[in-house]
Amino acid sequence: MPSAPSGKTILIAGPTASGKSAAALAIAEKFGGEIVNADALQVYNDLRILSARPPAEDLSSAVHHLYGHVDGAVRYSAGEWSRDAAAALADIHARGRCALFVGGTGLYFRALEQGLAETPTVPDEVRREAAKRYDEIGAEAFRLEVLAFDPAMARLDPSDRQRHIRAWEVFHAGGAPLSDFQNAPGRPVVDKTDIRIVIDPPRERLYAAIETRYDGMIAAGAIDEARALAARGLDPELPVMKAVGAVELIAHLAGQIGLDAAIDLAKRNSRRFAKRQLTWFRRQTPDWMRAATPEDAVRMALAHP
Repeated sequence: MPSAPSGKTILIAGPTASGKSAAALAIAEKFGGEIVNADALQVYNDLRILSARPPAEDLSSAVHHLYGHVDGAVRYSAGEWSRDAAAALADIHARGRCALFVGGTGLYFRALEQGLAETPTVPDEVRREAAKRYDEIGAEAFRLEVLAFDPAMARLDPSDRQRHIRAWEVFHAGGAPLSDFQNAPGRPVVDKTDIRIVIDPPRERLYAAIETRYDGMIAAGAIDEARALAARGLDPELPVMKAVGAVELIAHLAGQIGLDAAIDLAKRNSRRFAKRQLTWFRRQTPDWMRAATPEDAVRMALAHP
């Protein structure tokens, strides 16, 4: 085993099904490092299968942080992840270990290197009031209400319920427009990154991997997992209820679509999601190293001084 790069930080990003977790595990085993989740769906306890959380044997092979630690009823924000990630990083480095952040959520990687604007904590009663207000007056009137105190939110898609509600919540919880908080400089989580790799497979291979993996999820019990999630009766606007691959199965279980059609739709939506992830990483991380396969990513990391 190479000597552990004490206190170093490695970032491994890429689209869904690109092999990020396998690469991170191999690097962690070589370096004696610890893995920190940077995927917005893998934080949820309800989505063990449908978020492709690392299996138990991988979790036992290296220390993993921020996987499945959030209940699906929680609207977990990037700001909350940023604070949790900072605590995990401090703990890992304090023990002289290498920290490997791995995932596909671009905003999380932006938080690591650039920071996010600090927004106020929104009390549960304000969250409930915002959702109730939206349902009572409708999307158009609610949008006009938001624009009255935060004109910058005109950039939002008029049909984006979640972001309009977020703007309303922040204004009523923090006493200032969300745009004011967003325009304030953020504080990076990481002082210095040592290795930054995007796994960017050829499109055809990635799409084939997405389809194969989803078939594996179905075989592993994804339908039962979706059934358990649906049975909770959670707000359909919660992030966990909008997870690609889960929402289609929930529609099937509600009798809205056949199983074969749900699986085909989930695969199609997963391919589209991967395409959006690739676009984000190509635009936002042009100076990161690129690896076509997980094995390439491991070789790059091990060869890095």
